[in-house]
Amino acid sequence: MLTAEQRAAAAAGSPPPIDALGRLRITWRAAGLVLALALTVPLHYFWRLLRQSSPWPRIFLGWAARLAGARVSRVGTPLKRDVFYIANHLSWIDILGIAGQSGTAFVAKQEIRDAPVVGWLSTLNRTVFVKRENRLGVAEQINQLRDALEDNWSVTVFPEGTTTDGQSLLPFKTPMLRVLEPPPPGVLVQPVLLDYGAVAEEIGWIGVESGVDNAKRLLARKGSFPLKVHFLEPFFPADYPGRKAIAAESRRRIEEALIESLGKPLRPFAYNVDALQYEAPRL
Repeated sequence: MLTAEQRAAAAAGSPPPIDALGRLRITWRAAGLVLALALTVPLHYFWRLLRQSSPWPRIFLGWAARLAGARVSRVGTPLKRDVFYIANHLSWIDILGIAGQSGTAFVAKQEIRDAPVVGWLSTLNRTVFVKRENRLGVAEQINQLRDALEDNWSVTVFPEGTTTDGQSLLPFKTPMLRVLEPPPPGVLVQPVLLDYGAVAEEIGWIGVESGVDNAKRLLARKGSFPLKVHFLEPFFPADYPGRKAIAAESRRRIEEALIESLGKPLRPFAYNVDALQYEAPRL
């Protein structure tokens, strides 16, 4: 477990050195991910060939979470379809945890679609890619989300727009919630709390730490860590007209659950809140 000084250094872009055992953990975890891909990708395409709904992206992401050290448990009942999940955000492991428990698709930046390997994997899980800087294309992006929901998918958004430390909760941004103005017929909103317990600050991807450094740091970490995925009570978005009201109600429920989990009030987030800059892995 990192000391407070090491955690602050990592957030400042100076991650602690990785020793020989840490490098060994990275190697065997990476090997496990490759093996999981080798097993699940052919099965996924076989299911698609049979025109069947494929469970294999969900299975792979669940395995990937475990290989990364997360011991994921589910609290509450996730809706399986016609649902818009709204969640807090700490780490790239959030995606593995939620998808492994629910099979949800995600909203992601277009840069991820263009990244080698990661972009291809994202398409397997039906990710909806958006260009956040393309203001003129917002309507088209909203239509993509609406089409996804009409196909009975579940879709997850992280409206904080960046990752935090598990002790804070940023304001929720609302552009991607325009799909709920008005909500598609039958679609519910289900807030989701991602709770890493006592290790949340260590797991969180914060400050100016790069994505590569964060991944190396977590994959080199000794032992496992808990991740509780709390699927909170869903609500009808029509009861909270407008994306701002939907965002506020979702944030209120997540904040209450996080305060209850922490047993103390939330604190202001101490770092810059620029949007994440995802990096393509070097091949």
